[in-house]
Amino acid sequence: MSDTKVRSWAASHAGGRAQNEDAHLDRPDLGLWVVADGAGGHRDGAIAARAVVAALETIPAGLSAAEVMVQVRLRLASVDTTLRAGAAMLGENAIIASTVVVLIVRGNFFACLWAGDSRAYLLRQGMLHQLTRDHSIVQELLDSGAIFMEAEAHPQANIITRAIGGGEPLQLDKISGTIELGDRLLLCCDGISKTVPAQELARLLDEPLDDRTAVRLLDAAMARAVSDNITAIVVAVGETATP
Repeated sequence: MSDTKVRSWAASHAGGRAQNEDAHLDRPDLGLWVVADGAGGHRDGAIAARAVVAALETIPAGLSAAEVMVQVRLRLASVDTTLRAGAAMLGENAIIASTVVVLIVRGNFFACLWAGDSRAYLLRQGMLHQLTRDHSIVQELLDSGAIFMEAEAHPQANIITRAIGGGEPLQLDKISGTIELGDRLLLCCDGISKTVPAQELARLLDEPLDDRTAVRLLDAAMARAVSDNITAIVVAVGETATP
């Protein structure tokens, strides 16, 4: 699969807010995609998300997958340090932070790095698999058995436990695996994942590819009166879009 064509579509919108604090990166030439979501309710979330993307968009072409991974880690660590230092100058409780989810695809392998609750999904043969695990208070409550299916409506649903520029030095989780012809991958912010049900995400991802592939996901969130910013990137392996 080393020569398999990988295509991508990206879209972002302010959604139910006055300002879009999301940022994203769509680099099929490098096999690199990123969604960053400025921490809701915190100071300068948009600045943080844009800083994440600005740091990664200048990674040069021609690097190996391992070299891209090293660059992503180094650059995100640098942004994390800069944002935490900037917040410290603003006062004790100031936070300039962003979630991040990064997808790297090369040959027949993929890798995902993330911090926060922006997610990555894999649609394979019509089945949707969530690749990432949220770094959030609600996820911790779910893991402990303290809550069950009411997660999206939980009053702490928007509280994340990791971020770029969070209170602690950056910790990124990673998952990797193989990709197959026909796979479709989705990166999205929580405005999408908390608004559009998983079965609807799967249906929309399974539709024929065209120039509205990512926009349809945003439309689905808007139709459900989303209250947050919305960003989606769809990556398709070995498929041709419909004109």
